[in-house]
Amino acid sequence: MGISIAVETPLQDDVRAMVVELNGHLRPLSPPEFQFQMTAEQMAGADTTVFIARSGAGAALGMGALKTHGEKQGEVKRMWTRPAVRGTGVGRQLLAAVEAQARRTGIARLVLETGGTPPFAPVWRFYEAGGFRRCGVILDYPDTDYSRFYEKLLAQEEAAS
Repeated sequence: MGISIAVETPLQDDVRAMVVELNGHLRPLSPPEFQFQMTAEQMAGADTTVFIARSGAGAALGMGALKTHGEKQGEVKRMWTRPAVRGTGVGRQLLAAVEAQARRTGIARLVLETGGTPPFAPVWRFYEAGGFRRCGVILDYPDTDYSRFYEKLLAQEEAAS
């Protein structure tokens, strides 16, 4: 499958539709107070870089974002691939694009928050396969069983190479 991944604005109808799909998927999995979703408008902020995966025909297939927190820490946000392309590598390519952007901007630690209940097990495996390791609570998220936290220390990887 020929796909392209590029930095794009989330303020496009097809990207907004993916945000709605992602939110709809997540809504029944955790109580609302433990869902930390970004709107398309928040994703368009200067602190966030949004990557969109598109088919050769231009259809939006997935998204992922890097939100910066200071000079050395970045957060993976809004990772989503449409169900029809799951298992094809689109998600891995999006995560690689986010990580490459983090490295280009000098981020030393990449973190993320995801759901902590059993329906999120495939997500945990995805991030673990991408080199992320579980860690304690990150940023200003609450310490709850509804969240699971991961980190990837980019500076250590570069020092080891």
